[in-house]
Amino acid sequence: MALVQLQPTRRRFLREGGALLLSIALPVDAPAEEATMASVVNPTATPFDRATVVNLARELALSEFVPASDDLPPVLADLTYDQYRDIRFNRDRAIWAGTDLPFQLQLFHRGFYFRNRIDVSIVTGGEARPLAYARDLFTFGERVPRPLPDADIGFSGVRLHHPINRLDTFDEVAVFQGASYFRSLGRDQAYGLSARGLALKTAAQEGEEFPVFQRFWVETPGEEDATIVVHALLDSDSVAGAYRFSIRPGKSTIMDVEATLFPRVALTGVGLAPGTSMFFFGPNGRKDVDDYRPEVHDSDGLLMANGRGEILWRPLANPSTLQTSAFIDSAPRGFGLIQRNNEFDSYQDIEAGYERRPSLWVEPIGDWGKGAVVLVEIPTVSEIHDNIVAYWAPREPIPAGVEYGFAYRLYWGGEPELAASAARVKATRSGRASISGPSPVRLFVIDYEATDPQHVPEAITPEATVSASAGKVDKVVVMRVPGNNGWRLAFQLDPDEADSAELRASLTFEDGRQAETWVYRWTA
Repeated sequence: MALVQLQPTRRRFLREGGALLLSIALPVDAPAEEATMASVVNPTATPFDRATVVNLARELALSEFVPASDDLPPVLADLTYDQYRDIRFNRDRAIWAGTDLPFQLQLFHRGFYFRNRIDVSIVTGGEARPLAYARDLFTFGERVPRPLPDADIGFSGVRLHHPINRLDTFDEVAVFQGASYFRSLGRDQAYGLSARGLALKTAAQEGEEFPVFQRFWVETPGEEDATIVVHALLDSDSVAGAYRFSIRPGKSTIMDVEATLFPRVALTGVGLAPGTSMFFFGPNGRKDVDDYRPEVHDSDGLLMANGRGEILWRPLANPSTLQTSAFIDSAPRGFGLIQRNNEFDSYQDIEAGYERRPSLWVEPIGDWGKGAVVLVEIPTVSEIHDNIVAYWAPREPIPAGVEYGFAYRLYWGGEPELAASAARVKATRSGRASISGPSPVRLFVIDYEATDPQHVPEAITPEATVSASAGKVDKVVVMRVPGNNGWRLAFQLDPDEADSAELRASLTFEDGRQAETWVYRWTA
C-alpha cells in the first residue's frame, strides 16, 4: 500500500443512503461486420496517459461530491424491467467492429435503475476522444415508449467482447455497469458473481455508501494484443479514486487492478477488492426450503490463503439474521468467493446453469499489511438478491487528505490451485444428531478430497482436530470414503445454552501435510 499525505480537504458526512444493483442478462451479440467508430467518436481530443485519471481524482477530492447527472427524460426514467430489456445495442455499431482488432466495445443505454449519466472515451495514440450518444447506436423494441430523445444523454456503462470461446465469435467478457460494479467470466462460463471498485460501510446501521464509476476511458488495443486496458474515475461523498483495469480473457479471465484513493473523510468502514455473490441454499441449509433443486447459489464458499501459510475454507450460509465474520490476518496471500461445486446434478437447473458460474479469486500485489478478510451474509428468501459480500478491511482507517494506492489481481474462472493443502473440503452437511427424537445436539459431516489423487495411499487416515468457541465437541471420527480419493470427518456439537459457536476443524497427515482448515459459524 502507498500512503502519501496531501493538502487538507473538506470533511463531509454521508448524506445519501444505499443504491440498488440489478443484474440484467442482456443478449450476447454475434460479430459485427462494419467499423463505425468514426461516426460516434467526438473529434475533440485531449492528451491522455497513465497519470491522467489519477490527477483528475486528486483534483476532484478537493471539492464537494457532485452526483452524476440524473437528467433523464420521463420517457426513460420510468422504464420497467421488461421495457429496459427491450433496448439493445446495435451490434453493427460496435467500436472496432469490422477491424482486425481482437476486442469490441459496446455501450449500455440509460434507464430503469441505471439512471446516472456515464461518459465514455476512446484512447488512441495518447489522445482521448469522447463517445457521443446517438439513438441509432441502439435498437428499441415495441415495449419501449416514445418519443425518444435526440440529445446526447451519455451512457450507463460499457461491455467488452472478445473471441474467448470461438475464434469466429466475439462473446461478452466484461461488463461495467451500476455504481462501481463490474463482472467477468472465464471460457465456457456464464455470468454469476460481481466485483466492485470499493465497498463503504457495508452492513452499517447508517446505510451503505455506493461509490460510482462516473467516467471510463478504454484504450484501443493492438492487433496482436491479448489484453485491453480500461480506466475509471470513481467518486462518492467520502472518496474520489482512479482505477486502471488490465483485462486478459482466457480459461480464467485475469484482471490486474491498480487503484489510487483520495478520501474526503476518514474511511473507517472501507472494503478493498470486494466481491458480491448469492447463496440461497445448499446441502447444509435447506431448512424451510420448498424447491426441487438440491442447491441454488453463485458461490458456495469463501477461500482464504492467509499470511501464515494456512488455507481456510468457510462454507457460505443464508442466515436467519445478518451475520458478519472477520478473519484477522497480516499480508494475506489471497481470498475469494468460490463456486466449488460445478456439477449439473448438484443444481438440476438447466436455465440458470449454476454449475457454470465463475469463482472470483483476489490476489494482493504487494504487502497489504494488517487487517481482516470480512464476510457479510445477509438473509434472503429469493435467488434474485445478492446477499454475500467479501472484502479486505485494513486494520487502521484511511485518513482524509491522503493518497492511498493499492493493487491486486482478479481471477474470474475456476478456483485457484493452492498446493499448500493436501486435501480440500468437498461438501459440508449438518443435521440433528439424534434419530430417536428432538435434540439440541448437531451432527456435522465434512467430506474432503485429495488435491493430488495420484498420490493417496489407500491406508492413510489423517488425524482430526476440532474445536468450538462455545458448547462441547464430541464423537470425532475420520473415515475413508469407499471408492473415493477422500475422507469424511464427522463430529457432534452440543451447544448447551449457546446461541452460536465458531467451529474449526483440521486434518493432519502422517507426513505432516495438512488439509484445508474448515471454519464455520453455527447459529441456533
